[in-house]
Amino acid sequence: MNAKVLVVDDEKDILELVSYNLRKEGFDTETSTDGENALRMVRKNHYDLIVLDLMLPGIQGMELCRILKSSENTSSIPVIMLTAKSEELDKVLGLEMGADDYITKPFSPRELIARVKAVLRRTREKPAAEKAIKIGDLEIDAETYRVTRQGRLIKLSATEFRLLNYLAQRKGKIFSRDMLLDAVWKDEAFVEPRTVDVHIRRLRTQIEEDPANPVYIKTKRGVGYYVDVDVE
Repeated sequence: MNAKVLVVDDEKDILELVSYNLRKEGFDTETSTDGENALRMVRKNHYDLIVLDLMLPGIQGMELCRILKSSENTSSIPVIMLTAKSEELDKVLGLEMGADDYITKPFSPRELIARVKAVLRRTREKPAAEKAIKIGDLEIDAETYRVTRQGRLIKLSATEFRLLNYLAQRKGKIFSRDMLLDAVWKDEAFVEPRTVDVHIRRLRTQIEEDPANPVYIKTKRGVGYYVDVDVE
């Protein structure tokens, strides 16, 4: 069964360009030109991925992403943000709202397809079967993609889960941005090292009592990130 993608953009030329190239690669596509309609569509239908423009009439793309990622019914749908802006802040904000990736306009069809396939691959790929990992109050279950803290379910995207699970399996070992890109994002050609920082920061807001003073995911300044072996 082909993956079903919802494309949301108020520029008809972009909407047609994205939809055409996705269909050419075998994806089923549906489109929307505004945020309110897109939200109704997502709540009514099943989508495997959403390509979402940042600048939309009505509900802005950033706000729509936040709404989707904060709802239990839609939080697991991967989102790729489209933006005409090249500023780093827009990319970071999109990722912090829960977007799985971003593409800056103008973009090539090759980049678009590569990013869509990579995000879908990350979402669908399951870690090898293993026992649940316990770190302090955290329990990480790779079989179900569930993370709980003191029994409370923590909602993570597929990429956030893979990142946490990778670090947790290797407690005490420090990983640079490039090492984590190779391990978690694998062979994706368009991912920037800064993406790792944003996902770590978002992870901390989800799992840490005080994200500014993390207990689980620590930073070794100038080196990288690690899960502390001494966490209780």
